Amino acid sequence: MARALEEATAIDAKGVASVLSEIAEIASETLELQEVFPRVAAAVRRVIPFDDMGVVRIVDGDRVVLHATTLEHGQCEHCSDPMVLSAWSPRWRPRLGPTLRIDDARSELDPAYAMDAKVIAGGMGSGLWESFRSGTTFSGGVWLCADETHVYTDEHQGVLRPIAALLGAAVEHWKIWDKDRRRQERLNAVESLLETLAESLDVREVFQRLSDELQSILPHDMMVLTELRARTLRIVAATGECDIPIPPGGITLTEGELERRVDTEIIRDIPAEFTAGTERERLILASGLKSWLRVPVRLSGEVSGSLSFFHREPRRFDEEDGEVASRFADRIALSLSFQRLSEEARVAAEAEERAQRLEATVETLARELEARGRGRVVGSSPSWKELLRSVGLVAASETTVLVTGESGTGKEVISRLVHQGSARAEKPFVAINCAALPEQLLESELFGHEKGAFTGAVAAKIGRLEQAAGGTLFLDEIAEMSPQVQAKLLRVLEEREFQRLGGTRTIKADVRVIAATNRDLGAAIARQEFREDLFYRLNVFTVHIPPLRERADDILPLAEAFLEELGRTMGRPAAGISRDAREWLLAHPWPGNVRELRNAIERAILLCDGGLITRAHLPSNPLVGLARSRVAGATNGNGAGHGETNGVTNGAAVPASDALKLDDMERSLVARALTESEGNKSKAARMLGLSRAQLYWRIDKYGLD
Repeated sequence: MARALEEATAIDAKGVASVLSEIAEIASETLELQEVFPRVAAAVRRVIPFDDMGVVRIVDGDRVVLHATTLEHGQCEHCSDPMVLSAWSPRWRPRLGPTLRIDDARSELDPAYAMDAKVIAGGMGSGLWESFRSGTTFSGGVWLCADETHVYTDEHQGVLRPIAALLGAAVEHWKIWDKDRRRQERLNAVESLLETLAESLDVREVFQRLSDELQSILPHDMMVLTELRARTLRIVAATGECDIPIPPGGITLTEGELERRVDTEIIRDIPAEFTAGTERERLILASGLKSWLRVPVRLSGEVSGSLSFFHREPRRFDEEDGEVASRFADRIALSLSFQRLSEEARVAAEAEERAQRLEATVETLARELEARGRGRVVGSSPSWKELLRSVGLVAASETTVLVTGESGTGKEVISRLVHQGSARAEKPFVAINCAALPEQLLESELFGHEKGAFTGAVAAKIGRLEQAAGGTLFLDEIAEMSPQVQAKLLRVLEEREFQRLGGTRTIKADVRVIAATNRDLGAAIARQEFREDLFYRLNVFTVHIPPLRERADDILPLAEAFLEELGRTMGRPAAGISRDAREWLLAHPWPGNVRELRNAIERAILLCDGGLITRAHLPSNPLVGLARSRVAGATNGNGAGHGETNGVTNGAAVPASDALKLDDMERSLVARALTESEGNKSKAARMLGLSRAQLYWRIDKYGLD
């Protein structure tokens, strides 16, 4: 030591410059200063004597850690642990400012302080300290110790200053490198959590494990995943002791809170920064938590929620923590996306399975309906399949159904299909045509009457409602029902009870009601011809039957089905349908719909006499025009529901002066059909595209009975 002191007296500027150059070169070799520190110390020792040398750095505002030292590990137990600045006496405490120098440690230091006591016990006699800074911030310093007292001079202090600056720059480079290294290590650690995330498509099932594994990367007391819908925030998953009592329905965010949802949010001191001005702030303040880090969770580019970390100590989260949390939130979002896709696939598969079951159910119902001789359900067009899906959906319920569609589309067949698919299938299906009966007779038919209820009521009679008990009541042409009967039907639908005409006894109506119409009920309501309240009672579930002209794919299959069916019943089946006949069938507008097609095939079978049906066997007479006018009247809401034209042909208004001519034409057609059918009213009705009730109405109208 004495030789070192002698050498130290000969310090010159050239020697100092050489030492500084050497230190700079050594420090540039590596970012790990501790690895080259013995060489640095050897260079320093050429210009400043010491027994021990070290570099300390500030790790936060009030703690330091030994960054590099010449001491052996065993000589300095716990030297690598952070030490609070208050462990040094004010005389020797690391700080910015003039160089600190201790000439006699035993007399100048205070053993009441832990670090002072430690260096005194270690044999320190003299000491020298020079700080370095990062910008204007105190970031650490260099200390030298000698066992002898009064070793250091003002000259030594001057030489230590540039050495400290060089070592301070090396420490700053290390801090930058170390920060980036630790940042990357934390981000890589987040990636390792993907294995845990992959264990379940439901992130809630692994959320606690994720929180436990994150503790070493991002310490927290509580982790919360929230979902944002519109302005409502609700908790999806949470770990830790959740003291935030968010109600089950969630909380409503303010406009300002909604705007901040897209950014990372760090609240370093919740009690100091929150004012309890919003519902969210009040709930978090009540939890007693002090630090909060929130990052957005984005699905498909949109903020769908947040991932939050809470700590019971203040100032526990910074921007680097925010980056780690954002990386983890991105992985959570990826998992949620997979979960959503899986859920969508499951829902789609279930929907497809339901659709297949529905299709099978409808096919079964259609076969049962055909087996019972109640009509065939034929068609494969998209609109027809959609119709059958609707039937399958509503059939099994007790819901009231309104069937709409033009005359001849098969409303009764569809209604029977609905009945067949219900729990009432083994009970009666009772149909009544509201257009075929006068008001009083319709009321009696529907509700029944007691003896003496009106002239001619010589005995009590049960109505269709009672006949349909336990089953289905089908009300065809519901738009033709009188206001008085509408009011009584409304009571049946609302109260499920009625009385016979002339009776006082209340009867329970255990029926499912299916109503049908070819008219625009909205227009009828506007004209005050139909009750709006009754419409809403009937229109719980609507099944609209598209006209045949919108089901072109179904025309030929229907024609073939009628050809087969009628060929068996008529005793002389046709050989088939020619190409020109098929082309005509596809080109024809079918104003009379399926009924018109059936009648055309029946007529063609008669005319072809067992041969091939050609274009010559298909209609080209006024029946087509009559059917068109009948459809136009129904479509425009002007028909009475019995097939009358009411002055409308092909959708254009017919002058009033031509009305009589139209009646004459209709009377002539009815008379001709009766003649050709030799008085067979069922056959005449089919030839005209009318129901038996509609034919009877016209026979009575024109006095043809």
